[in-house]
Amino acid sequence: MTSEPTPGPDLTTSAPPARPWYVSAILAVAAVTLLLLGAWAAARLRSPYPFFGTAYPQGTAATGFTGTVSDTPTAPPRAFTFTPGQGQVTAVFFGFTHCASICPLTLSYLNKVRDALPDDQKARFRILLVSVDPARDTPGRLNEYASYFGKEGVGVHIPEPQLATVAQAYGVGYQKADVRGANYQINHTTATYLIDAQGQLRVLWDYTQLPQVARVQADLQHVMETR
Repeated sequence: MTSEPTPGPDLTTSAPPARPWYVSAILAVAAVTLLLLGAWAAARLRSPYPFFGTAYPQGTAATGFTGTVSDTPTAPPRAFTFTPGQGQVTAVFFGFTHCASICPLTLSYLNKVRDALPDDQKARFRILLVSVDPARDTPGRLNEYASYFGKEGVGVHIPEPQLATVAQAYGVGYQKADVRGANYQINHTTATYLIDAQGQLRVLWDYTQLPQVARVQADLQHVMETR
């Protein structure tokens, strides 16, 4: 008598149901939202004030430097030390006088911000242009250039290798680039660094943010009015 074979286990499995597209979309939006909330929380940990620019962590001391501001041979180098209680708030920009657009526009916008301040705050705000082209930018040329955009602008000449050390302290990069029909240009970091009256780095603005003068002014006035 022939017995019928015993059926084996069913090895076929069914695929899980496909996730509806809208569920995937909701999950993607949720992931992006969590990422943005994390970035917002990190920024608020750095500073409770919603700066337009990028806030530094509290207690970030600004590096001082020494440079020449006059072509007079007997003029001693000038020390720019950012110490507590100095009274002034300082915007530092690294650029050069042969710059085609970014440097003149940066100085122009910074001076527009200064002009928008009340008179008592104008006196407490200074703008420093540190040259990244010390071979061509004499102190006299630098200061003529800086003061063209605003009488309170100061140009600072720092020779190499001291310039490289100062630039590194601020996270500034610069490099000579040959240009057809010209001697050379300098590719450089385009940020502006704001130092408060206590000698702390508070915020930096990218070049592309400076045209929004009112928002930059709000950052500056917050720094002036708080510690």
